[in-house]
Amino acid sequence: MSEYLDHLKARPNRATTPELQFVAPGVWALRNVFVNLFFVRQGYNTGPWVLIDAGLPGAAGKIRRTAEQLFGPDARPEAIILTHGHFDHAGALESLANYWNVPVYAHPLEMPYITGRSSYPPPDPTAGGGAMAWLSGLYPKHPYDVSRRAQPLPDDGSVPVLTDWRWVFTPGHSPGHVSFFRESDRVLIAGDAFVTTQQESALAVWEQRQEVHGPPRYFTCDWESARRSVERLARLQPAVAATGHGIPMRGAVLQRELTELAQHFRELAVPAAGRYVDAPAVADESGVRAVPPPAHDARLPWILGGLAATIGLGIGIWLSQRDEGRKSYKRYRRHRQHHLDDPAAYSVDPFTPVDETDGWFPGPQNL
Repeated sequence: MSEYLDHLKARPNRATTPELQFVAPGVWALRNVFVNLFFVRQGYNTGPWVLIDAGLPGAAGKIRRTAEQLFGPDARPEAIILTHGHFDHAGALESLANYWNVPVYAHPLEMPYITGRSSYPPPDPTAGGGAMAWLSGLYPKHPYDVSRRAQPLPDDGSVPVLTDWRWVFTPGHSPGHVSFFRESDRVLIAGDAFVTTQQESALAVWEQRQEVHGPPRYFTCDWESARRSVERLARLQPAVAATGHGIPMRGAVLQRELTELAQHFRELAVPAAGRYVDAPAVADESGVRAVPPPAHDARLPWILGGLAATIGLGIGIWLSQRDEGRKSYKRYRRHRQHHLDDPAAYSVDPFTPVDETDGWFPGPQNL
């Protein structure tokens, strides 16, 4: 056990990783307080790009600045593509889609939640414990409305703009959740089908403890579908996985922990009790049709008593992240601007980390 704990301590965490992280050639993850969104370019060094997910409410300016940092002044994606439409993945969706004047793609079962027709199934604060779960009753649940721009993902599994990628249907955390997979180098963008931090715990979220976990329990509305989705992704044997929460993982550690999660999903991921444990929410292309009754939790008075302190902690984290994000952006622009001046002079992606040659990324020669 001590060796395992030492190994966890040695993994990347919030203190050792930047907000903007290189994931794989042509793929970057931006950490927006406690959720990730992704900039994905068709080519490794050139070509059009898309935004996958749209972060928290109020993040539009930060996302636009990061896009310009990566792709140049007035950078504009060809599309915004969603893994799903929960508030932390679509919070800035309306603002960005209108500013950039681009289409928004999602699975047909997610359409009600981004076209103003239906709210999601209610979150379950009793599922899993931890401050992030307890606070979930306060999270925004209203739908977003980009109905003029919303389009369903193609039925054939292809991804608009990204010809090397395919989407994988991974419902459970939300009715129409999807993940994205690039088979040539086995890069996976998993959304919240599984995550790489214990999202129910505010402490783990703040530290960004890196380890594979099931989907965030408080928003997962169909546990049997979630189990099948994790099994589906584990069979892909991803070499790199970037998830909606947590630091990207890679290699044997990722595959071992993801396989273990798939094999022991009920023990590792499903809460002992909760609103959706025994019966899922029922939803179709028109939205939510039925939900089970709320679960009773005898700890509720204690939970309510701790909410004020937790909310204060969350506000403090958000403010510090906002300030640090501005400082980080200025530092990064100064440090990396020369890479943007002449990207054609580099044989690899201009934002590849300096230690990319350490062999972690499974290029064709290593697959």
